[in-house]
Amino acid sequence: MNRETIIEHLAQIPFLPHPAIKNGHAQTIFGSFIPRPTPLLNALAKPRFFDVAPPSRVLGDWSVPANATPTRALILLHGMEGSIASGYMRGTAEQALAAGFRVLRLNHRNCGGTESLTPTLYHAGLTDDVRRIVAELIEKDGLREIFIAGYSLGGNVALKLAGEYGSAIPAQVKGFIAVSPSMDLSSCANAIEMRSNFLYHARFIISLRNRMKRKARLFPEEYDIKKLNGIWTIRQFDDTYTSRHAGFRDVHDYYERASAIRVIKKIAVPTLIIQAKDDPFIPFAPFESRELQENANIILLATEHGGHVGFISASKDAAERFWYEKIIVAYANQLCL
Repeated sequence: MNRETIIEHLAQIPFLPHPAIKNGHAQTIFGSFIPRPTPLLNALAKPRFFDVAPPSRVLGDWSVPANATPTRALILLHGMEGSIASGYMRGTAEQALAAGFRVLRLNHRNCGGTESLTPTLYHAGLTDDVRRIVAELIEKDGLREIFIAGYSLGGNVALKLAGEYGSAIPAQVKGFIAVSPSMDLSSCANAIEMRSNFLYHARFIISLRNRMKRKARLFPEEYDIKKLNGIWTIRQFDDTYTSRHAGFRDVHDYYERASAIRVIKKIAVPTLIIQAKDDPFIPFAPFESRELQENANIILLATEHGGHVGFISASKDAAERFWYEKIIVAYANQLCL
């Protein structure tokens, strides 16, 4: 299916925001709390462990529907401090299962209560885990049509992996999707520290601090919990913990090297990016960069409204409430034609 045909098809599924929750903050907040009905996922999800870099392991939920296309799968990557239980992960999985996709919802290292599975931390540029899991799914499971979708931080991971693969991407990886991706980490850190984003920022930093306390109890020789004193921004946390433990020089080096925008021009496989212009803490300017705009492999669906991983539509049908979930599956299906 060529690019123009796909764009025409997606244009037939426009985003019409719910009129009562139209602004970016409302879309973001309600998007986090509105439940999704997931009967298929509830019945099919089974835990699956992956040895990504021994002794580090990650845990995912692997779901295979009765109508599964034998060699087709969708891998889902959650955002910062999310997990396989996040609503957007569950909602997209339900849509994909109904369409006949095998689905792997993957926890990043430490997430979803898996701190004991690795002495390390996750970070926004950690693509090696997904790369190894893709290789296992190809070699062990015989998959031939693999799609990778990520949200927020997971969206950055997906785009960065696509860029790192470049033209050497495995033939079995057919496409990538990124929803509200934090692909320019420094500008995102600046945005979330704005006063208007205080509630989001506070929620993230409290979660990060609590996770570090749990991590230090499990691996006291690795992490100095005293360094948490005075850390009240994500940038400070990343400078003190994330960057140092991941082998970066400092937070500036981490944000530069881990940002997908740095390799976006190298993406050589069909890729869909879904981004709202009113996202409270993902600036839109990077999506207007020449590297992205001139890459013919990338389709950018930019909406005026939608917030951050919100995109709550006016539809009364619960299965179509979150527009991007339907778009992800529609896009993957188009690439399979």
